[in-house]
Amino acid sequence: MYGVDADFFKQENKLTHQIIGAALEVHKSLGPGLLETSYEVCLEYELMQKGLFVARQVPQPLVYKGVKLDAGYRIDLLVEDCIILEIKSVAAIAPVHKAQLMTYLKLTGLRVGLLLNFNVDLMKNGITRLVL
Repeated sequence: MYGVDADFFKQENKLTHQIIGAALEVHKSLGPGLLETSYEVCLEYELMQKGLFVARQVPQPLVYKGVKLDAGYRIDLLVEDCIILEIKSVAAIAPVHKAQLMTYLKLTGLRVGLLLNFNVDLMKNGITRLVL
């Protein structure tokens, strides 16, 4: 069991590294100041070019008292069915943005998410990794 978990964590870390590299490439090419959807579609393209499976605008139902309800939640990008990407283009990340990603992690049962704010001068300052 321990070996399986270690391999899974290695895979998550490898994917996270690839995603961050792709985000840096998108930011380098586009810079800050565009709409979130611009960064979303370009990041999806970059990740697919790396051979990764990426789903965009994935509906996420809310389970309330055992009933699945469509509450309009959408995961911006889901990479390899295991890492959630929440794309932002805002002046500053607010606590509600982190709470949103944590909620998606809880709803899906996934462990790792990246909050990527492209409205920064240096992309490394716009990356937040959250683990459930």
